Amino acid sequence: MTVIFVTSSGTEIGKTYVSALLTRQLREKGVPVRAIKPVVSGLDETTFPESDPAALLAAMGEDVVYEKAASVSHWRFKAALSPDMAARREGATISFDDLVDHCVAAAGKDDPLLIEGVGGVAVPLDDTHTVLDWMQAVEAHVFISPLLVVGSYLGTISHTLTAIESLRARKLDPRAIVVSETPGSEVNFDETVETIVRFAGATPVIALPRGGEADLAALYPL
Repeated sequence: MTVIFVTSSGTEIGKTYVSALLTRQLREKGVPVRAIKPVVSGLDETTFPESDPAALLAAMGEDVVYEKAASVSHWRFKAALSPDMAARREGATISFDDLVDHCVAAAGKDDPLLIEGVGGVAVPLDDTHTVLDWMQAVEAHVFISPLLVVGSYLGTISHTLTAIESLRARKLDPRAIVVSETPGSEVNFDETVETIVRFAGATPVIALPRGGEADLAALYPL
């Protein structure tokens, strides 16, 4: 079983847009992929229709209702902060072992699985673990095919190359890098993509204009 793990160089980059797009494309090709975002912050019932879990439910063709939030996101927090900080606000913690077990169990079902991470690759989940630790721990049980989503804002080049090196250091070489256009950025989108391509080595780089589409499903012949 291949697990697609969508991660990023930061937050509010476009992970959910890419995750939902890839989910829709795979399902249109007859691949019954399931999408989950186990940890989400900044979520409450009033804003749920515009939330990340809602976008994933819609991409799977399911009813977008708050009662189904738990089927996508097991750990849900109201504060729009890093997971460790958001959990602390509510007097809670995220059990790292439970998080890993949750993902491995989901991957053990018949359908292919897409996991959307939270924040960037180095975002803390608790006092000692980051998203990188999470990916690596799941990788010990099932094969992970990482998809790195980055932006086109000023500073993204450094953030992108740092994220690539961090993933490769954990033997989690990205299957592809998606450059999601940052709204309002004054940095030229095409030049940003070209620069990332020069440093990405053999890793495919896909340009994704804001609100546009790219054939992401072609990367994953599941």
